[in-house]
Amino acid sequence: MDNNKRPETMERITTEELAQKFIEEQVAAVREQVKDGKVLLALSGGVDSSVVAALLIKAIGQNLVCVHVNHGFLRKGEPEQVIEVFRNQMNANLIYVDAADRFIDKVAGVDDPEQKRHIIGEEFIKVFDEEASKLTDIHFLGQGTIYPDILESEKGIKAHHNVGGLPEEMEMELVEPVKLLYKDEVRVVGKALGLPDNMVYRQPFPGPGLAVRCTGAITRDRLEALREADAIVREEIGKLETTPWQYFCVVPDIKSTGIKDGQRYMGWPAIIRAVNTVDAVTAKAYEIPYATLYTMRDRIVNEVEGINRVLWDFTDKPVATIEWE
Repeated sequence: MDNNKRPETMERITTEELAQKFIEEQVAAVREQVKDGKVLLALSGGVDSSVVAALLIKAIGQNLVCVHVNHGFLRKGEPEQVIEVFRNQMNANLIYVDAADRFIDKVAGVDDPEQKRHIIGEEFIKVFDEEASKLTDIHFLGQGTIYPDILESEKGIKAHHNVGGLPEEMEMELVEPVKLLYKDEVRVVGKALGLPDNMVYRQPFPGPGLAVRCTGAITRDRLEALREADAIVREEIGKLETTPWQYFCVVPDIKSTGIKDGQRYMGWPAIIRAVNTVDAVTAKAYEIPYATLYTMRDRIVNEVEGINRVLWDFTDKPVATIEWE
């Protein structure tokens, strides 16, 4: 049987009862595979890697080594949440690497989005490898591969870094406990494992993070303005009774004239983006209530240094893409 093929008889995980059954099965399977060995896991804080981490902690405890790399492009509060949930609450064996300065320096002056992605991805691998080289007796690598990753890679729709095995020089065996689950099933399992809602229902977030929402060549001051404005957008839209599939902020590398304290000054615009989609191939702009728009506008221009305009991007995909870069 193909181990990457989801059995037709596999029941959809839609309830906590089914999730608990799945967890018990995977805990037993991991213990059988790993035995007394150690597993290394890159923990991003996204739902897939977080669920894998929580499941492996349940299975092998301190024999799981999590590495969380802060590349400086995470959203406000995300590194702190990873540390709080996994190290403080779950007693995980967590290595936290603050490499923000290193990454930001690497992309200094780079305005091409694909080049930014390449630099950040390549540097992430280097940082992770450096941390892995400090460890001994690691024979297993945990990954948050899920079933859509496998399907898209096999069909040539999209290449996924976590599908296709490991480079020959890495003498480790893969541990992929959620690889036969769809995203909605991963979330049900995450809830059953006790992960907080804002981690389980974390919105899709590009690998390069805020680096592709701070469009053009990144500067530290504009990056921090973006981080603060984005936090306000997520907080205020998150208060709505029904929230869109994805909502965030973009701060492009352009300035316009503004007025502050009676003086003329040049500031950046903060652009709000909110969409609904089923498959991310097409997307419809979400109709943000005007009261929420006004609240976000007032908070951003009053609370975030350097921003003097707030715009709303309500373009559908196509013709626009969901992300700006």
